[in-house]
This record gives sequence, structure tokens and C-alpha cells, in this order.
Amino acid sequence: MCVTHIAPKNSPIWEEVTGSMAPDTKHLEVTLDTHVESVNVAEEMCLRVAESAGFGEDDCYRIGMSVREGVINAFHYGNQEKPDKKIHLAVDITSDKMTIHVLDEGKGFDLTSVPDPLAQENLLSTSGRGIFLMRAFMDEFNVVPGRTGGAEIIMSKKLPDANAAPDAQGGQSAAPQQGQGN
Repeated sequence: MCVTHIAPKNSPIWEEVTGSMAPDTKHLEVTLDTHVESVNVAEEMCLRVAESAGFGEDDCYRIGMSVREGVINAFHYGNQEKPDKKIHLAVDITSDKMTIHVLDEGKGFDLTSVPDPLAQENLLSTSGRGIFLMRAFMDEFNVVPGRTGGAEIIMSKKLPDANAAPDAQGGQSAAPQQGQGN
């Protein structure tokens, strides 16, 4: 299935998707084809969810970029661009955070084996930057073995706090957080 329209937060589809979940929890799940167009579909879906959850412009940019990188990795590295494989995307909104799952149908990988893109010997390398960006832009980031045998990226962003001082665009500061393994 390739999603082309995402309903607003107050739409009846949220009730259909969430079923018997608690009122403060929302869940949306889609299966995307392994096509490059799925990157834009996934980003747009997550941006709409983030906007409806109250994230500002800067945080929406970070979330969108993280989703793009995660789906590109699933498309290219995980599914090896094979059209018979699928990319599974899920978004959960709870009372305190937005969690995004990107699951491929590849062979999986060990996160610790990805080279540090900031190491001198890797500065000109084209791999590892997506993981670096996801770690920098999201509050939580992990890769686990997926239920389909591939890799599952799990990343989350804390919901905007009404008491926090937002930047001019309604998001939090763009500086990466310390202690995130960067």
C-alpha cells in the first residue's frame, strides 16, 4: 500500500486506526513499496502527524529528515532496492512523545558496526551519515532486529512542552543534545 493522503488529527480515521487504544495514544501504520517515491510519502505522513501533535517548524524539519534517512536506509541498504520487499512504517503518539518505527525486509545489521562519519578516515565516505543525523535530530534512537528478519529503526522525539522556551519557529533549539552517542 502506498499512502497518498493523511487525515488530520481530528479525522475519524484516527479512531479507525487506533481502535481500542487509550485516548491519549495514537497509532498509524502503513506498508510502503520499495520505491524511491516511498521516501517522500513517509516523510509527508510523519510531518503531518508531527504538526498535528504540536511540533514547531524546526522540530518538524528534524523529524522529517530523520524519517527520510531511515526510509532511504530501508530502501537502499535493507531491501537493496528490491521491489518485492516492503518497508513498514509506524508512528505512535503518546502523552509524552512521538515514536517512529521503520522496518525493512533485509538481513539486518549491527548498529555498532557502522563507522563514525566524523572520524578522519571516514570524512569522505558516503555511508553512516544518515544514522548520525537521526541520532542528532531525535531524542531516542536505536536499531533492533525486526520481526521480518530485517532491521527496525526506532526513534522518538519528546512532545513539545508547554513550559519549554521555544525558538522563533516554535521548536526547540537546533543544537544536538549532549550524551546521545554522537
